[in-house]
Amino acid sequence: MSELTLVVLQLGFLILLWVFIFAIVYALRSDLFGQRVRKLQPEAAGAPAAASSFPSSPVAAAAPTAPVSTPVAPAGADEIASSSNASRLVITSGAKSGVEFPLGRDEITIGRSSDSAIIIRDDYTSTHHARLMLWNDRWMIQDLDSTNGTLLNGSRVTVPTPIPLGATVKVGATTFELRR
Repeated sequence: MSELTLVVLQLGFLILLWVFIFAIVYALRSDLFGQRVRKLQPEAAGAPAAASSFPSSPVAAAAPTAPVSTPVAPAGADEIASSSNASRLVITSGAKSGVEFPLGRDEITIGRSSDSAIIIRDDYTSTHHARLMLWNDRWMIQDLDSTNGTLLNGSRVTVPTPIPLGATVKVGATTFELRR
């Protein structure tokens, strides 16, 4: 081989080595410090619902219009709306099974990070895994781009989704329920 070819191969190998080192440092940094989490603001009074950053629930969107004196709710709406009546979050299975957390009006973050409201230390939970928030008097679950995902009654959550009372929410190897 010529000397020029050997120098080009050495430089190529050195660049590739540095790319791998930066990739490892980036992965460690994001695992230790997590990703930035955006706070979603509730709708302003009088603002149109289409401008909301949350999609309206399919149950609420399918609600038929009725006279004001006789409101008509779609089937299942009472279950979703009643999630605002939830007063506690109960861990039903996992390392902290049986532990209850009182619900207020603040959002609850779930993950391995020490700055999470509910800390779950298992191999299947991300640093910032999921967030529970009260949105228009309904408790919603939002997956925070976790590796293993968040499941609501066995279905993967991709957008903020209302949680009915008694529905199982699975984060890593731990399951939760909203209860009165």
